[in-house]
Amino acid sequence: MNSKNSVEKEVRVVNEYEGKIGRLIAMEQKQTRLLSTVRDGETVKIARIEAGRGLNSRLASMGLVPNVQIKVVNNTHPGPFVIIVKGSKMMLGRGMAHKIIVK
Repeated sequence: MNSKNSVEKEVRVVNEYEGKIGRLIAMEQKQTRLLSTVRDGETVKIARIEAGRGLNSRLASMGLVPNVQIKVVNNTHPGPFVIIVKGSKMMLGRGMAHKIIVK
């Protein structure tokens, strides 16, 4: 009987923990958006990059890694997507900008 109570208690603790983690993830996702949706003049921080190894590596070599600040200079359609990262101005393809999640 005693071991059954301790198992039930452990299950409750795990369920509470999983619930808290789920709420934190949901909160983070609500606060994030795609880089491609950021307006001209806005400054944002990279939260994560949802891309394959090749693009992740390419973006990292350009300095685009999590927690880096980005200023969007130009996001007009059909014009180029221009950003400033660490004082360097660069142009991204819209497909790349769709894979960068910012907050």
